[in-house]
Amino acid sequence: METVRVLEAADQEALMRFLETHPDTTMFLRGNAMQAGVVDHGVRPQGTYVAAFDGDAVVAAAGLFWNGALIMEAPTRLPEIVRTAVRAAPRGVTGLLGAHAQVQEARGALGLENVATGHDGREPLFRLELDRLKVPPALEDGTLACRRAEPRDLETMVVWGRAYHVEALNEDDGPELEVRVRENMETRIARGRGWVLARDDELVATTAFNTTTPDCVQVGGVYTPPELRANGYARAAVAGSLLDARAEGHVRSILFTPEDNLAAQACYLGLGYEIVGDYALVTFRDEQHPAL
Repeated sequence: METVRVLEAADQEALMRFLETHPDTTMFLRGNAMQAGVVDHGVRPQGTYVAAFDGDAVVAAAGLFWNGALIMEAPTRLPEIVRTAVRAAPRGVTGLLGAHAQVQEARGALGLENVATGHDGREPLFRLELDRLKVPPALEDGTLACRRAEPRDLETMVVWGRAYHVEALNEDDGPELEVRVRENMETRIARGRGWVLARDDELVATTAFNTTTPDCVQVGGVYTPPELRANGYARAAVAGSLLDARAEGHVRSILFTPEDNLAAQACYLGLGYEIVGDYALVTFRDEQHPAL
């Protein structure tokens, strides 16, 4: 008989065994658990994890994380799992991430179908085996140079990060976004998860890994200023970051992007990525506290 409960530290190995059977859709869940465990003390990147068990085996799971993101891989018992996570976590819900059908089911289970959203859409899920990466010629011949972001790049990255959140996630610009983006960029630089692309020493694009596991990196935060687009800069930036990842022993990459962003999809397909599924990212205008 299946049971659903909040996870404890001793459950982490069982959780990881389950998540590893769904590698493409669980990068955030795996990366956060590897980095910070499954016990929630409210700090980045911890979360309250809930799972369904069949005996000792985890068969479905979700986590409500420090930033309010509710992330799921729950092919069974999803309504009970997400409701348990919301009741148990010391925070509300700011967004939902997971396979598209599961995110829609979770919205219904939590009564969030009609809540105002910032970003709400189906996102094709892309996968690339890094030995199949197609490197742009401009990166190979040195016309463009990609490197890890450094503290001297912070102010540019903050400006670009704010623009990314406004354009891609439909967030309101202002002091709160400035503080949050600056903190994110400082963390990105400190952890070596951000890259910048330069042409003749001028920064022209940026990219990042929003989570990693020993075998895989998940690309996010790809941004080129509007006036510099249509030059292949985003493609070269992502390729440069993946070359570094491959050199460090990672063998695969995952990313997702909105289904109406055809330019981004062309960029990723041009690097060798393939579409392997449907993901979803939903962000709410205000933190939600469902009455369950």
